[in-house]
Amino acid sequence: MSRFTVHHIPVCPFCQRLEILLALKGLAGEVDFRVVDITQPRPPELQRLMRGTTSLPVLVFEDGRVLKESLVILQYLEATYPVPAVAQSDPWLRALENLLCTMEGPFVAAGYTWVMSQDPAKRDVLRQNLLALYAKLDDFLVEHAPDGGFLFEDFGWAEAVFTPMFMRFWFLGYYEGFDLPDEPRYARVRRWRDACLAHPAAQQVCEEEIVKLYYDYAKGAGNGALLPGRTRSSFAFEPHWRSRPWPPRDKYAVSATDAQLGLLA
Repeated sequence: MSRFTVHHIPVCPFCQRLEILLALKGLAGEVDFRVVDITQPRPPELQRLMRGTTSLPVLVFEDGRVLKESLVILQYLEATYPVPAVAQSDPWLRALENLLCTMEGPFVAAGYTWVMSQDPAKRDVLRQNLLALYAKLDDFLVEHAPDGGFLFEDFGWAEAVFTPMFMRFWFLGYYEGFDLPDEPRYARVRRWRDACLAHPAAQQVCEEEIVKLYYDYAKGAGNGALLPGRTRSSFAFEPHWRSRPWPPRDKYAVSATDAQLGLLA
């Protein structure tokens, strides 16, 4: 019997962090996942659990206690199920991975700000902002982990935090033509990113899924919001994303209809 219930969005990066940690620890059977449809109003029971917030995942204990915020949930599970360890036990190494994770917030903000921008004149500035953060990550890795793929020997805490974001930034590759330049100053972070993307514990989503579901984000509408002239969100469960055509790449000049996105039954 599952010890916890988790309300989540399968394609959400913060929810994927939890799935990655559970996979690394072999704890999938401890959690009963309840999928939330963000294109619909939150059910009253979920609203009660979330107490006015909208962010997912939400972890609910058998006795009714609730934990929110993905990193807080990860920390709880790491402390409750310490074997196998995902976070470092050595205080210095743990401090290093925590320090690296402090860069995650600005990194996420830069990527999402760019994909949601509707002003082509800002593309170069937004690209440079993101590249500056990649360079900062590279500098950290060169200083503290110049060799190998991951921060330490294995895929660990920092990788669980960043990998879902590396995957979401596939939408920048598709809608903005972005990739890390083939330059020495990005070589180490590129190696880290590629090792993270390939790890078996982080295969909950794929590029096609991200690109199709996040089309509305690329048009400036997030969290299931409807764009003008549209009646269906790109985050809709049906029709299944695999049956839909790939969206138009030119997000600035083209606004696809529900029909063109394959959202009509």
